Order: sequence, then C-alpha cells, then structure tokens
Amino acid sequence: MNQFNLAFDPLLPWPVLAGFCALAIVVVTAFLVQRRRGAFLRALGLALLLGALAGPSLVREDREPLKDVAAIVVDESGSQTLAERPEQTRKALEKLRAALDGLGGVETRVIEAGRSGASAQDGTRLFAGLAEGLADVPAERLGAVFMITDGVVHDAPADADAAAALGLRAPLHALISGHEGERDRRIELVEAPRFGIVGKDQTIELKVLDTAGGGPVAVKVRRDGASVATLAATPGQLLRAPVRIDHGGPNVVEIEVEAAPDELTLVNNKAVVTIEGVRDKLKVLLVSGEPHSGERMWRNLLKSDANVDLVHFTILRPPEKQDGTPINELSLIAFPTADLFGRKIKDFDLIVFDRYSNQSVLPLVYFENIVRYVREGGALMLAAGPDFSGPEGLYFSPLGRIAPARPDGRLTEKPFRAVVSKDGEKHPVTRGLPGADQSPPAWGEWFRQVDAEATRGFNVLNGANDKPLLVLSREGKGRVALLLTDQMWLWARGYDGGGPHLDLLRRLAHWLMKEPELEEEALRAVAHGATIDVERQSLKAEAAPATVTSPSGAQSVLALAPAEPGLSRASFPAREEGLYKVSDGTLSALAVVGPPNPREFQEVVSTLDRLRPAADASGGSVRRVGVPGGEEVALPRVVSMRESPVYAGPDYVAVRRNGASEVRSVGSTQLALGFLGLAALLAGVVAPWLYEGRAGARAQG
Repeated sequence: MNQFNLAFDPLLPWPVLAGFCALAIVVVTAFLVQRRRGAFLRALGLALLLGALAGPSLVREDREPLKDVAAIVVDESGSQTLAERPEQTRKALEKLRAALDGLGGVETRVIEAGRSGASAQDGTRLFAGLAEGLADVPAERLGAVFMITDGVVHDAPADADAAAALGLRAPLHALISGHEGERDRRIELVEAPRFGIVGKDQTIELKVLDTAGGGPVAVKVRRDGASVATLAATPGQLLRAPVRIDHGGPNVVEIEVEAAPDELTLVNNKAVVTIEGVRDKLKVLLVSGEPHSGERMWRNLLKSDANVDLVHFTILRPPEKQDGTPINELSLIAFPTADLFGRKIKDFDLIVFDRYSNQSVLPLVYFENIVRYVREGGALMLAAGPDFSGPEGLYFSPLGRIAPARPDGRLTEKPFRAVVSKDGEKHPVTRGLPGADQSPPAWGEWFRQVDAEATRGFNVLNGANDKPLLVLSREGKGRVALLLTDQMWLWARGYDGGGPHLDLLRRLAHWLMKEPELEEEALRAVAHGATIDVERQSLKAEAAPATVTSPSGAQSVLALAPAEPGLSRASFPAREEGLYKVSDGTLSALAVVGPPNPREFQEVVSTLDRLRPAADASGGSVRRVGVPGGEEVALPRVVSMRESPVYAGPDYVAVRRNGASEVRSVGSTQLALGFLGLAALLAGVVAPWLYEGRAGARAQG
C-alpha cells in the first residue's frame, strides 16, 4: 500500500522565509489597492518563488498494514478451579480464539493471569497481568481485551473515574464463568490479636457470611488441633470467640463453620489465626530449707532473668531450735504462708523446694494445696537433700503422692559423674547437653546422691551405681521434676571443670512451663515456602507414619525417618495454599502455606459487578457465558467495527479496527528542482511581463 505526503526542506531558514513571505504579501496588496494590471500574476510568481525556496518534495511511503491485537486474559486463580468453571473457561477460550481467527487481520494474544503465588494475599490481579502481557504492544494496535473470569478481580477499578484512569483505548469484554444464584458460606475475620499473655483469654471477632442467609449455624473453635469451644453464629452478625492462650510461642487457632448444602467450596469455611503466646512474668516460689552452699545458686539463677518474679521463702531457724533469742529479734513481720500456700498459690507458675524437709513450718494442709495445684496444671521442682530419704523427708509428706521416685533410705556419698540415660538421650531436656557426647561426660564430679527407685515418668539422668538422678513426670495437668542430689552448685562454681548447669536448669524450667519445644512427645509441621517439614519428637523406638490432610481435604500418608535420638523427620511438597493438618493418630500439627486466609478464597461467588465500570468506560460489555445446569458456554458473535463509542450489543462483541501500519520503504521527489521547477519559475516571471506588455499595447492602440 502506497501513501503520498508533501514534505519541505527549505533552502533558507524559516524565519527568513517568513520575512520574504510578509514582504511579498505587502507588495501584492499594494498592487491590488492600486489596481495595477498583472497583480494576480505577480502574486502567483512570488508564490512560486517562495515555494521553490521552501524546498517542497513529494514523499512516497510503502506501508504494510498491521494486524490489530486482541488480548484474551484467562483467569487462572484459585476460585476459577471451583465447580464447572475450569471446563467453562477452557471451552470459552477455544471458541473465542476460533472466532477471532475467523475475522482476519487480528493477532490473538493469550495472557494467563491470577495464578496463586507470593502475592496471593493480594487476590486476583488480572489488570496487572494484562499490563505485563501487553508491554510490547503500542496502544494504537490494541483492538480489544477479553477477560475470561469469574468476575472476582481484586485490582479492577471501583468506579468510572478509576476506570478512565486506566487509559484503556480498546473495548473490554468480560466473559463471566459460573452460574447465577451460586451459594457460599464463609468466615470473615473482623479483628484477630497477634499476641496474647499465656494463661489469659484473647477474643477473636468474626462474622459468618452466607449468600443464602439463614438461621444460626455451629462454629467450632480449635487450638493447636484440639477443640476448645463450639459457638452458635447468626450469618451477618458479629461473633466474639474467646480463646485461652495455653503456652508460649505460636498458638494456632482454627475456626470452622459447618458446611451449607450445595455451596461452592469448603475452603473458606475455615479461618486460621496464629497468636504468639508471651509470658507476662514468670512467678516462681522458691522454698529453701536448711541453709547450704547450693541455695545461692538457685537464687542467682532465678534472679538473673528479668522476666522472673521470685518469692524466696527461707527457713533460717526451725521451730525446734531453742537458743534463747528474744522473740522481738526473730522476725520483723510474719511470713505470709497462708497467702502463698493457700489463697494465692495458683498465681505461681513454678514452685521449687530446695533441700526442704518436713520441719513443721508448713502445715500439712499446705502440702495438700500444692498437690492440688500440680494436678490442676502447676509445676513443681524438688531438689532433694539427705533429708529426703528420712522420715522427715518430703516424700513422706502429701507431696510423696506426686513424687516420681521412692527413696530407699540410703544415701550414696562418693565421687561420681552424672550420665545421660537411654531415655535422656531422646528427651529434649537432656538431649545434646554440652559434654554429654564423651565417655565419661566432660563435666565435673558430684559426691552425694539420694538412692531412689523411679516409680513413674522418665529417668533422664543417672548417677552413682546407675541409680536415677533426675526424674521427670506428669501429674494430672501439671508436671513434677525430682533432682536426687543437692550438689548442682558444684557445676555452677566450676569445680572440676563445672558442667552445663544453666542449660540443664533452663531446659528443665521450660519443660515444667510446658514450652512446646521441650515436649517429649510432640509433632511439629513447619512450612518453608512450598515445602512442609514434619518432625516427630518421641521417646518411643519408632515413629508411626503421619497422615497429611491438604486444604482441599485430600489425604496422604507420610513416612518419618529417624534423624537423631528421639527425632524423626520427613518433608513433602505443598501443592495447595492454605492450612495443612498432619496427624499420627495421637498428636496433630498444623502448617500454613501461603497467606493463612487467602484473599482469593474469601469471596468466590461469580459476579458481573466488579468489571462493569471498566467495561462501560471502554465501550465494552460484561456478560455470563455459562449455560445453566452444565459446563457448556454460549459466546456472542465477534465482529469488527471502526471507531465507535460502543463496541457491544445484545448478541455481539466487537474488535476495534485501528488501521495501523508500518513503513517498509520511502521515496522522495523534489518539486522545485530540475526542468519542471525551472519552467515554473520562468513562467511565473515572464507571464506578468507579457501580460503587462500586451495590455499596454492595447491601451496605445
């Protein structure tokens, strides 16, 4: 296709040429005012002269027409995988491509957008995918944009002004999958705390939304896989769900509403909230009996942590000691034993008895309170001295009912080194203690041990004659640790090289406080990108296979391989985003891949409203293509149109024809040079002279 244009290459600068042009206009005007003969011919001559100075040329362009680009944006987000939508999308794409190919002169470009990924929390972003897919296409070549989607597009303009700001010069036609009247029930989190104090309740505010409305429905609340409450919720109304923060670290709260008949998906029937448990203050009651060298070790250890609130009860003078000291010099105030061991005992997180014997200072009723305190969830540490095996020892008080070892009445006093037991090699309290990997262990000797027989729990350290040295047990909801020596302080003082007393005692305190990382029987699942690592902590010989439940409900079996003493591990790829549940039949763990509550699945009902502002602003249309009751689709006719304010009708959608082309070759012919140019200039000069000469001759004749 040839196209001709007139171009100029002036011989003089344009300002000079403009001056000559103005002068010529003045001269011609003067001739016309004076009515001189040949004024028009002189004007023609001057115009030819000025035109020649302008350097006119005829430019011929050989242009090749370009095809108009029709972009098809295919929504591949998670909500497009529901019900009949995948098949509807596939068929709509096939029919639309065939219709565009039939128009001729149209280049079809398919853009896949909306896939879940790192930005899944932002939802379906089709316009961002469109901009990226058309980055190399000039705006004047774009003929139309077709979006095959369910209409739930999160970066769609909200109103006409926002749609106009997109600058879309081609019509946008939205072809909506799904069907009218779809139903879905979901949970919407209104407010969810990120942190909570251990032992306190946190309130999660939520709403149950149902496109069909209805009456109250059941909402189940689970913490770390264990059920904590079942509430009744009315769709659309605010519901407050209190959750007790059970331990430090992540507390994974799962909220699930019962399924509705014929709803699109159950994925959004669940919401996940992770609340980080923090301890306000660790309140410890330290009860020291007979003064000894290790008393300061316990006090220094507990006072070194600013997060510990320590109450230290020390018996410096037992009641039976009569040394004549005046009563007014024994004590300034009475120690509040009734408060500490009675009314306020539940305020303590940990009670430590250090070489305390039943010296009639504490009535038996207080020991009964401590037993009740432990069984209801408290923590007790017994650091035994020589008196533990005697008739006045704590074992023969009510505390003996929860003590994990029974003394045999003997006391071993000779050098020995503590050794991690077989169970201790697997237990997180003693596994991997510094120096334990050598034989004998690379830590200092002790010289005294209470001989006892473990009656419950786990013996994690052995002492002299391979007797139990540190025994841990669970009592009801609480925990008890029994250390059958009073010489831990030798490690603290560095005697004979010392030992890992800080590591051991801190781990011991964390185990007593039920910190998840110190549980001897635990199942953990942690997501690292698209991979979930599973770890089973156990004192058993083998770890049972785990069952993995994906967000969609599909189940698979995962075998765990031994990794180190007490630990078995395995990993698997996460092919879906959402909440995974791992269970071995006894324990369960949760792991979240991607956003915990993906925006993509918060609203899944197909809609025409989201894309209407953008379609109306561009002259396009929004319509459903799904045939009711099946996977078939019905597309409108696809036609071509020139420039128009509207590119759609009841039964058709149009592609705008732009007429764009590109130049293949260029030719130029100078008009003011050569024989033709010279002849024109001579004619412009001679013609006025001849005309005036003839006119003068006629006047004389």
